[in-house]
Amino acid sequence: MKPILEIQNISKKFRIQHIPGGYLSLRERLAGALKFQPNAVEDFWALKDVSFSVQPGESIGIIGRNGAGKSTLLKILSKITPPTSGTIISRGRVASLLEVGTGFHPELTGRENIFFNGSLLGMKRREIESKFDVIVDFSGVEKFLDTPLKHFSSGMQLRLAFAVAAFLEPEILIIDEVLAVGDAEFQKKCLGKMEDVSKSGRTILFVSHQMGLVSQLCQRTVLLERGQINQLGITSDVIKHYSMLYASDNTFKMEQLDHRKVYAISRIRSLNGAGIPTSTFTHDEKIVVEIQFSARQILYNTHLMMSVNNKSGHRMFSSDTSLNNYSLKTNDENVISVTIPHNTLTPGSYSFFVAIHCPNTTSYDVYDLVCPITVYDNGSDFIQYENRWFYGDVFVKCQWSLES
Repeated sequence: MKPILEIQNISKKFRIQHIPGGYLSLRERLAGALKFQPNAVEDFWALKDVSFSVQPGESIGIIGRNGAGKSTLLKILSKITPPTSGTIISRGRVASLLEVGTGFHPELTGRENIFFNGSLLGMKRREIESKFDVIVDFSGVEKFLDTPLKHFSSGMQLRLAFAVAAFLEPEILIIDEVLAVGDAEFQKKCLGKMEDVSKSGRTILFVSHQMGLVSQLCQRTVLLERGQINQLGITSDVIKHYSMLYASDNTFKMEQLDHRKVYAISRIRSLNGAGIPTSTFTHDEKIVVEIQFSARQILYNTHLMMSVNNKSGHRMFSSDTSLNNYSLKTNDENVISVTIPHNTLTPGSYSFFVAIHCPNTTSYDVYDLVCPITVYDNGSDFIQYENRWFYGDVFVKCQWSLES
């Protein structure tokens, strides 16, 4: 079977002009009109030799940092802008949802825009009429159908645009980050519809910074980096590579220890299951917090405590261990690690509180809001992006039983 879409060595060059002088008043512009100052020109390659193919019915994710070339690639595939070089072979009708309102006219009503956008997709009026009722029902804007589009909110425009693109049955559906505009309920509806579209044998190219959505929808993913393909493969592998590529070492380290302290913490850092320092984790991998400290002497009933703070700085939960259970070295560095089980922290931003203390008596060394980390959803059995608010910050697997 031939690919429905072939991208062969696509490159796109933009010419950037650097105008000297910055902001000038009208008088300054008139005074310098006769002075010739050539503008500096720079060639910027938004894409460079990008090649991959898409099979019919396949859902492909496209991820990368801002400026990696994702939107430029989609605009070329949608024939909004031509490539500088390379070839695209498309064996199906393409529908694009790149920006809110793309392919819509603000002065036309919602009803008129359905027919207008359908005609842009190459649909005949009879085909559009056969899908009209389901488009309106899915979009949920029936009450405003005869209102000019310019009076629609961005969310309402998105609802109508997605409904038109999805229900007019293009062979290839291209969707950019635009779904982030919608509310949680509509995101869930869109995701379900895109899964139905994919199962029906049509093809989806999906760009998003929401790794959970990419994981749930796409079998394969392309990672773009500075206009080139960094990795192409199974979505879970590419997302993991992406997170490691841009993860920062968030080690908290004391440059100069206070040797007057009985216990002094010298370093705190977070590591993944492979023992690599990182600040980025998936929700389904364990998080290791490594604490390095020195002990001038060993005191009875001393505890090491680690707590997790949410993005607001509120303490979520804590774990505590007695240092009397360990064979510590005096006048030397000791390292103790605590592991947060996988599937504990839901997607979000967190930091740590670490303390060496004698309960209810003395705090020997304390640090709060250190080693910030990010946990993201890479697709799971129990948590979806749109229900992030529903689960809170911590997910606990409790024991459930049916009483007879």
